Order: sequence, then C-alpha cells, then structure tokens
Amino acid sequence: MTANAIPSYSVKELNSAVGSLLERGFAPRFLVQGIASRPQVKKGHLWMNLTDGGATITVVCWASRLNQLDYVPADGDGVTVVGKLNFWAARASLAVQAIDIRPSLSTVERRFEAVKALLTSEGLIDPATRKRLPLIPRRIALLTSVPSSALADMLRTASERWPLAELLVVPIPVQGAVAPQICAVLEQLNQADPQLNLDALVLARGGGSREDLMVFDDEQVCRAIAAFCCPVVTGLGHEDDLTVADLVADHRAATPTAAIVSLCPSRVSALQTARQQRLQLIQQQQWRFRRERERLQQRHQLLQSVQPLTVLQRSRQQLRQRQQLLKALSPDRWLSRGFAKVIRLDGTVLESVNQANPNDDLVIHVRDGLIGVTVQSVQTNLG
Repeated sequence: MTANAIPSYSVKELNSAVGSLLERGFAPRFLVQGIASRPQVKKGHLWMNLTDGGATITVVCWASRLNQLDYVPADGDGVTVVGKLNFWAARASLAVQAIDIRPSLSTVERRFEAVKALLTSEGLIDPATRKRLPLIPRRIALLTSVPSSALADMLRTASERWPLAELLVVPIPVQGAVAPQICAVLEQLNQADPQLNLDALVLARGGGSREDLMVFDDEQVCRAIAAFCCPVVTGLGHEDDLTVADLVADHRAATPTAAIVSLCPSRVSALQTARQQRLQLIQQQQWRFRRERERLQQRHQLLQSVQPLTVLQRSRQQLRQRQQLLKALSPDRWLSRGFAKVIRLDGTVLESVNQANPNDDLVIHVRDGLIGVTVQSVQTNLG
C-alpha cells in the first residue's frame, strides 16, 4: 500500500479499531454526572439515558450488579455513575456500564423538600404534637445497624450514664433502598409494645455523606415514626445533617451518642440529687420531731395544770395571796403601826374633824384597846 493510499476496513474491522481506540483512551473506571432520563428495568437489567442538557449517553447496569446497588434512580434524579465504557463492536453501540449509581446532593435535597412539604401539610411535622421524653427510662429500643461503631458508642454511653435502663437492640439496615425493612421493624415493635412496654425508641446511624442518609427522607419511614406509640429520638449522621425523620421525630439529637445522652439521666447527678434530698428529708424529720416534742410538752403541761391536785394547790395559793393582801389592807395592820381609829358611840368611823363637835363622846380605837373621850374642841387643819 502506498503512502497516499486511504486505509480500507471492513465494517467489523472498523468497529474493532474504534473499540480498541476507546479502550486505550479511557481509564478502566471513571465518574460521570448527569440527570437520569427514562430509567427502566428490562429482563433484570437497568437501562437509562444520562444527560447534562447538552448531550446524552446510554447507561446500563447489568442485573448482577443492579441487585447489589443501594439506590435505583427515578426519572429526573441527578446521579453520579461510577462506570466504564462498554462498546459493542457488532453494531458500533456505545454505552456506560454502571458499576455503582449514587444520588447527587441536589436529588437528596429535592426529595427532602418534597416529603417535608407533604408531611408538614398533613400536620405530621408539628412541634406541638411531639411526645415528652421519659424522665427515667426503664426500657429503650435501639434501632441501628449491627455491628457498628454507633451501636458500640450508644451501649457504652448508656452503661456509663444510667445502667438501670434495659436496652433492646434491634438490627436494621440503614443505607440504600431499605425503607420497607425499616417500616416493617417499626410496625412490629409498635404492635408488640403492650408486651415490650418501651419508654423510648432510638433510630440511629453513624456518620456518612448526606446521600447515604437518603432512606431517612422516605415518606413511609417518616409516617411510621410519626405513628409510633412511644417517643422516638433520632441520631442520624453528623450534627449538620438533617433528614425528614429528624423533623418527624419527638426529639432530634446530633449524633447517636447524643441521642442516648438526651434519654438517659446522669447517674452522678442523680446520686448528688438523692444525697441532697436525703439530707433535706433528715432535716425535715428533725424539725418535725422537735415541733412534735414541743407540742407534747405543751399538752403535758396543760394536762398537769388541770389535774385536781394541781387545781387545789393553785386555789390554795390564790387564797394565800388574797389572805396576804387582805391582811396587808386590814385596819389592824395600821393600828399595829401606831395609828388610831376614832369611832362614834353608834359605831360610825370619823373621817374628818367636821364630823365631830365639842362635848361629843367618842371612842379611840388603838392597837390594844379602846379609849373613851369627850371632845373638848375641834380644830381644822389649816396646813
């Protein structure tokens, strides 16, 4: 073939050459982002178009891989596809073979806002309807993945803060298209509550991306939380993550550990409070004993005061006091001190010289007898 000759291919050779060129020019795996368009499952395989508004490419996820995915996009979802090029040389058809499909943050936010708006309009997201958390929980159900660091942290925290609480660990899947499983567990616990007698339920998941928490924006999961019989506390992801489940729950904690802290009282604080209350009770008892003792003493004194012997002694004492008073006021006492009493013959006591006239016969009563006298003269005290 000369230098200026045009290469000649058969269709098969051309397609094979293009396939080889594509295979050498692309990495084994790459990321591609776009909007899922018309996704559909045919014979177990997922087919969809991926577009960014300027171009479109076909994406296929084989059934063997599709069964392992946590997320299957809906029409219009923004997605990130982890894939590789798949070129069929027989018909020169190019597609992205999906190894993993993840929702984009915009898709998560869109679903979050849609479910939030719906449940808010129905009154399921309302602070006024939230149940109060128990002061001292006796039995708490923990719904999370098992095993997990989140579960280990919750068990350790509960043991440190309030070991009297009984923890019922219920394993659930916490990522991917697992909403039906979570709803089934919540429904079973709700129906069994008369036997379980739960005081609270914790729905928890450890850290991850916001996309990983997408299942907790599921409408049915949120409805099951709202209908649960006892208070529900969520501890999902990180402090900055917010799901619709957090809004529907009776209390939202920043992390799984914080969820346990919000439910379990501190045994150290409880012990201090118990000691203070014990001291107050002792002080109150002592005060009451003193008051009762004083009251009994007063009643005893009152009973003593009304006993016949005591009444007789008191009456005798009163009579003695009156006798002494009468004796102190008796004329004889004055006579014994040198005073005299002037009496008419008819027994009238003279109180003034104006009651006596010359030649009147009077009797002077002194301490040891009577003296009869006749008035010689009467002289008024001019002093």
